[in-house]
Amino acid sequence: MEQIDRFDILHFHLGHSHFPMAKQLPIPHVSTMHGPVTGNNHKQLLKQFPKIPLISISNSQRQPCPEANWLKTIHHGLPKNLYQFDPATSCNKYLAFIGRISPEKGIDRAITIASRAGLPLKIAAKIDQTDQTYYQDHIAPMIESNTGIEFIGEIDDQGKQELLSQALALLFPVDWPEPFGLVMIEANACGTPVIAWNNGSIPEVITNGLNGYIVESIDEAISVIDKITKIDRLQIRKNFESKFCADKEAEEYESVYRLLIQKHDYKRNIIMQLNHAA
Repeated sequence: MEQIDRFDILHFHLGHSHFPMAKQLPIPHVSTMHGPVTGNNHKQLLKQFPKIPLISISNSQRQPCPEANWLKTIHHGLPKNLYQFDPATSCNKYLAFIGRISPEKGIDRAITIASRAGLPLKIAAKIDQTDQTYYQDHIAPMIESNTGIEFIGEIDDQGKQELLSQALALLFPVDWPEPFGLVMIEANACGTPVIAWNNGSIPEVITNGLNGYIVESIDEAISVIDKITKIDRLQIRKNFESKFCADKEAEEYESVYRLLIQKHDYKRNIIMQLNHAA
């Protein structure tokens, strides 16, 4: 607030903690909601602050609170050069999973799919403190009882490049209303298709036969594995570049900034004219 004169607009990514202050700002602002807005507390909050301008990261994210002041849906994007598609990279016969070890991410489904399909599964995931018991009681025994499962742990961008680019497919069997699912476009940037559950934002990111398949059961996931091999991985990369690159995301945000600034300047000029007339 002490430096407010430096800025044309403020863009918040802080959840909702700034909402009371944002109402008092003398310049335009916008907030991107990055998580689900499914709980009653979210609904009450957005009703309490109905004029806060919001950006959704998927159309699905809006559904629990459609009456909120959503300005636009802007899907996440990645820098074009963060991950590479190399047509010379050989596709190995393994499936990949990247994410948190937690019930809503569906790691148990991923292990079951790979086991029943007779394919190795490489798991790159972190285990938060709150999920330690879930991992020890449910997931660790599944991994230990299957020699085809390899737990890698957390990996960086280079590790993702190597894991995803060589995988037959990424498994994304989420069991919750996923707001976006960044790892899906990370896989697509490498030219790797995704087998994903029909939850939340998935139909906005995955198109059957183009960059993966959307399924609703373990049996269906296994059945599309053969189809996955027929998808053109170069087309997967091209689809990523046209829909989910950072340049496109930046252009969409800039259009929102300009619109809000123009509206703010218009209102300010009207107020000045009225005050002058008075």
